[in-house]
Amino acid sequence: MSDFTKIYAQMMEQGQDMLRAFNPALETFRADGFDKLMPTMPKDMMDMMFGTAFNKDGLDAKTRMLITLAGLVVLGAQAGPQIKVTVRHALEAGATEKEIAEVIYQMSMLGGLPAMNRALELAQAVFDENEEDDA
Repeated sequence: MSDFTKIYAQMMEQGQDMLRAFNPALETFRADGFDKLMPTMPKDMMDMMFGTAFNKDGLDAKTRMLITLAGLVVLGAQAGPQIKVTVRHALEAGATEKEIAEVIYQMSMLGGLPAMNRALELAQAVFDENEEDDA
C-alpha cells in the first residue's frame, strides 16, 4: 500500500467518523429522489434566467440544457440527480428524447462507455416517468 493510499484511506475514515458524530443517519444517506425536489422550469423562464435577458442573441434554452447534459455525462455520470433534472429541463425546452440520447452517445468518446450507459439509464428513467405522467 502506497503512502498516498494510506493517507487517502485515513481521510475517508476521518470523514466517516465526522459524519457519524454530526448525525449517524448521514452514514447511510442516499441522494436518490433529490432530482424531484426541483420543479421543472417553463422554457420561457429558462430563457430569461439563463441568458436571453442579458444576451438576446445567445444560445436558446434547449441548446444550453443539451450542453449542460454533455458536461454532466463527461464527468462520469456521477451526478445522477443533476442529470435527471437537466434531462427534464431539456425536454421542457423542446429537446426530443432522440436528441438527448444523441448528446449522451456523443459523450461516450470523452467520458467513456460506463458514463454513457449510466446517463442513458438516468435519461430513460425520466422518459419513463413522463410516460407514466401522460398516461
